[in-house]
Amino acid sequence: MTTERFHVDGDTAVITGASSGIGREIATRFAADGVDVVICSREQENVDAVAETIAESDRPGEALAVECDVTDREAVEALIEATVDEFGGLDVLVNNAGASFMANFEDISPNGWQTIVDVNLTGTYHCTHAAAAHLKEGGGTVVNLASVAGRQGAPYMSHYAASKAGVVALTSSLAFEWASEGVRVNCIAPGFVATEGVEAQMGISADDVDREEVDRRMGTSEEIADIAQFLASPASSYLVGQTLEPAGKPAILEDPTV
Repeated sequence: MTTERFHVDGDTAVITGASSGIGREIATRFAADGVDVVICSREQENVDAVAETIAESDRPGEALAVECDVTDREAVEALIEATVDEFGGLDVLVNNAGASFMANFEDISPNGWQTIVDVNLTGTYHCTHAAAAHLKEGGGTVVNLASVAGRQGAPYMSHYAASKAGVVALTSSLAFEWASEGVRVNCIAPGFVATEGVEAQMGISADDVDREEVDRRMGTSEEIADIAQFLASPASSYLVGQTLEPAGKPAILEDPTV
C-alpha cells in the first residue's frame, strides 16, 4: 500500500495558534510534507521561533510567521492576504487557535464567557470566512480543532464546552454547504492532550497521570498532528463534515481535576 495519499494535499497551509502544542506540531508536520506553512499567534516572537526551527531543519516546506489575533477581523484578513501574497494561494486551513480557563459556571463573568467564545468559535468563523474564496479556488480543506468537551460537556469549563460545541456544529453545517464546491471541512475533537497549555491550566501532564488509578491516557501533540495530516490528505477524501474524537478515555468526561 502506498503512503503517498497520506501526505498533505496542497502547497500552502495556514495554521492558527501555532506557537506551541498541537498547532506547532501540525505546522512542522505539514512542512515536512513539503507544504509552505503560514503560522500565526498573538505574539510575533513566539511564532518567529517556530518558523526559525522549521527553516533550520531539513523540512522542504517554508514557514512564514505572522502576528494575528483571530478575534480581530482586520488582522485575520491581513493574515490571509499575506499568505496569498507570499505563496500565491491557500489550500489548507487549520483552525487551531483556542483559549480556556477553569471556573464554576456562576463565577464566569460575561466578559470571561465572551472572551472564550470570541477566540474559539468566532475566531474559527473569521479565519474560515476570510479564506473562503481562496479555498474554493482549488478545492481546499478545512480542519477545525474542537474538543471532546464540545460533544460531552466538561465540569468547570461550560464556556469552553459551549464554544467547542459551536465549532462542531459549524463544521457539519459548512461541510454541507461547501461539499459541492470541492472544499472538505472536518473537525478533530481531542480528549486530554499533554500540551503546555493543559499543564499550565490544570497542573497535569502525561507523566502525572497514574494510569492504573485513572482510566485515562493523555494524548500527545504528535498524535493529534497525525490526524490533522490525515484529514488534510487525499486519504480522507471520503470524510466530509465529520468530527473525529481521539481520546484515551472513552467514558463520559469526569471532573478534569481528578
